[in-house]
Amino acid sequence: MSTFLLERTRALFPEAGARIEMEPLLKGGSDRAFYRLRMPEGPCMILVKYGAQFQENRHYVRIAQFLHDIEVRVPSIYHHDEAEGLIWMEDLGADDLYSHRDEGWDQRRSLYTRTLDQLLILHGKDLSLVPDDLHLENEFTEEMYRWEQGYFLSHCLGTHFQVEAEEIEKLRGSPALQAAARRLARQPRTLVHRDFQSQNVIFFEGDAHLIDFQGVRPGIPHYDLASLLFDPYVSLAEAERRELFEYYTAAAIDAGHHVSNAFEEIFTLAALQRLMQALGAYGFLGHVRQREDFLAHIPVALASLREVVQKLGNLPELATTLDRLAE
Repeated sequence: MSTFLLERTRALFPEAGARIEMEPLLKGGSDRAFYRLRMPEGPCMILVKYGAQFQENRHYVRIAQFLHDIEVRVPSIYHHDEAEGLIWMEDLGADDLYSHRDEGWDQRRSLYTRTLDQLLILHGKDLSLVPDDLHLENEFTEEMYRWEQGYFLSHCLGTHFQVEAEEIEKLRGSPALQAAARRLARQPRTLVHRDFQSQNVIFFEGDAHLIDFQGVRPGIPHYDLASLLFDPYVSLAEAERRELFEYYTAAAIDAGHHVSNAFEEIFTLAALQRLMQALGAYGFLGHVRQREDFLAHIPVALASLREVVQKLGNLPELATTLDRLAE
């Protein structure tokens, strides 16, 4: 495979010269393989080899072009070989938001605000701007929110923690979880990234750029905001989270976005959903896909979920289960 990829690269970019170095990159839990291409006579590139498991991979390039057109910073696409499932794209480097996780807040604050500025651009675009021929993933609906809840119950509580089936089914029937899904589904839609966490934001020449955006779809802005502020990969102090929440809402109001009086309440429900989705994914990837590295993120995500459940105050059965697991 590596010989084929190098030959294809040389044929497409003859100006790069014959000596091309290819470095495999481990990234995420999808069916995509990433390679960094170093070419002495040309710019570095990222080569993506995607499979047929997820249809969203086929639409990555078209979505990248659309996001660029609406002034969201994303990597430039150099070439797409749809038949082979190959994408050559701009290499923005490895300076992601995650890599700054151990720095002081004075250093990280501006990185987060620049990140939120890009999110505000995405959230501020009217859905009517989406071309009819642009394939987006299915929008967030009550059924999707309920699926996320079930994903958590099955793969995190069931597969990972081996919670009894009877307890899981009782939680699945929780009226408060059902009400959360209904309420979130009634909120006005905008474009959302869907996986807006620290490893999907790259800083290049001082600006924040979004990557892994193939899951863009209609949803609610609270979900993306909660994904970043309750990021299991990077722990934020409550004061830092509050500061960023207030920065986003103030900037959204200044930009003319709709920010209701219930915005924070909906944000908390969105955090509940996002953390359940993430924990379900960690359980699935860690046990079903045998990616045990994802299991290391469960304790932080579980602690955040406990915090959110306690704040909501209407999920006593789930709170009891999480308290027991945390012990």
